[in-house]
Amino acid sequence: MPKQEITVAHSPDSDDAFMFYALAAEKVQSPAFAFRHHLSDIETLNRQAMEGQWDVTAISIHAYPYIAERYSLMACGGSLGDGYGPIVVSKRELAPDQLRGKKIAVPGALTTSFLVMKIYEPDFQAAVMPFDKIMDAVKEGSVDAGLLIHEGQLTYGHEGLRSVVDLGRWWGEQFGLPLPLGGNAIRKDLPPPVREEVNELLRRSIQYALDHRQEAMAYALGFARDMEPELADRFVGMYVNGYSIDYGPQGRQAIQTLLRLGYEKGLISRKPPDEIV
Repeated sequence: MPKQEITVAHSPDSDDAFMFYALAAEKVQSPAFAFRHHLSDIETLNRQAMEGQWDVTAISIHAYPYIAERYSLMACGGSLGDGYGPIVVSKRELAPDQLRGKKIAVPGALTTSFLVMKIYEPDFQAAVMPFDKIMDAVKEGSVDAGLLIHEGQLTYGHEGLRSVVDLGRWWGEQFGLPLPLGGNAIRKDLPPPVREEVNELLRRSIQYALDHRQEAMAYALGFARDMEPELADRFVGMYVNGYSIDYGPQGRQAIQTLLRLGYEKGLISRKPPDEIV
């Protein structure tokens, strides 16, 4: 009997690659399902999720209220920054309060980093561009500052850029919670037993990577954009952790707090669902 195909979309980044390694390499298998992987940047995946394009997809937590009619947020696969997160950088010395009114490059209007930036400083000019072009824009001076996600959070210093504010650290100081950046969502029109088994298979994939770290990191390095292995391992460790196995009560509270705050401030136009995960 042929296996049912499940399409899985995620970012071409070392942390996502690490989490999905065991499924992609068939270290974790299912007699019922075959997984077909699609890679794209997170803002594209957010937009595609609005159309229900993939069975399982990585999304920004910011985007969840806009896709909640089609998708449920899975309990595993989350990326939370516990005391760290997206970083605003500049070429010249800037104090955090000098960001007001500045032109800031951002990686997409539906990214969680953009939402948190608007919560932190509502008054700035957003220049939306691919996340991997932001550092160059800052260095060239076409923007005053840039909002960095992915590995750029660790490599900006090598590019001669300065940190203005770490939004994950600010969030933790304000709310005493980790910052929920990304998650995985699964289509609601899949039967409940299918959703449950796929969630369990992804959880097993993440656990396998954590238990076989060297093996999984060797695969993830192919997605690390020329980062040194030690730096890539540090980055993966930041965003693949216990919260990735299951959000837990604190992770769920963090998601509810972020979405409620965004909605109350008029930054999210859709009321967040009552049931988050």
